[in-house]
Amino acid sequence: MGKVKEVRVSQWYFGGLASAGAACITHPLDLLKVQMQTQKGKNISMFQLTGIVLKNQGVMGLYNGISASLLRQLTYSTARFGIYEVAKQQLTPKDGKAIPFYMSAFLAGLGGFAGGFVGNPADLVNVRMQNDVKLPPEQRRNYKNAIHGLYRVAAQEGILRLWAGASMTCSRAALMTIGQLSFYDQIKAILLVSPYFGDNVATHVMSSLLAGAIATTLTQPVDVLKTRAMNAKPGEVKSILKLIHNTAMEGPLAFFKGYIPAFVRLAPHTILTFVFLEQLRMNFGFIKETN
Repeated sequence: MGKVKEVRVSQWYFGGLASAGAACITHPLDLLKVQMQTQKGKNISMFQLTGIVLKNQGVMGLYNGISASLLRQLTYSTARFGIYEVAKQQLTPKDGKAIPFYMSAFLAGLGGFAGGFVGNPADLVNVRMQNDVKLPPEQRRNYKNAIHGLYRVAAQEGILRLWAGASMTCSRAALMTIGQLSFYDQIKAILLVSPYFGDNVATHVMSSLLAGAIATTLTQPVDVLKTRAMNAKPGEVKSILKLIHNTAMEGPLAFFKGYIPAFVRLAPHTILTFVFLEQLRMNFGFIKETN
């Protein structure tokens, strides 16, 4: 009879907590990414944009929409990490061997799609709050916080408006979760086979950095379209195909607008999320026995 081995695994809600913690640190980069994506025709660099925000709004201007960002992580990331983690734990064989990559990618995509739908209202308010500073004073929405934003959208534009751009949000979330979670697990497993890596922070950072690069590349075109759809006035976006066509008219690179700030934001966000997640798992996770 094989020796019983004990391993610590994550609780279903750890991913949401880890993502919210990471969002507190990376929110200014997310704000700059959104503002770059909604530029039309202009190409202001990330550094110029930072200067404009600091000049007009001060340091706190970089935290516009932080309440919506936290609400988004606590809905979107809790759902996608939770579904992925619970399903993975249920399907992991008794001997503790990892599930195949195709199954891991499928579960991540499923979790991401569901998380995108659950988190869409907070995501919409987040995009609007972050972009408000760019609008003329008379056009600003001036949401006080995420809850106020949700109420205003539902009251003035209808409840269904909270799911504007949901098809792109869900598609992006599925690709993001595949890039982050399934690739993270795969890369970490490959590194742990090597004698040079152990289950420690260095391995977690290396795995999450590579996963972040893969996730950024997979999701950037959908992210640009999602941001533009959410930021549009009612009736401005006639259809997804029209939006794709209008973006394509600006040139192929329009789909990768804001790629650098997206990666600069997603890389540390992914690293911090997985470092926090692994620390939660190692210190507060529950013990599971494997043969």
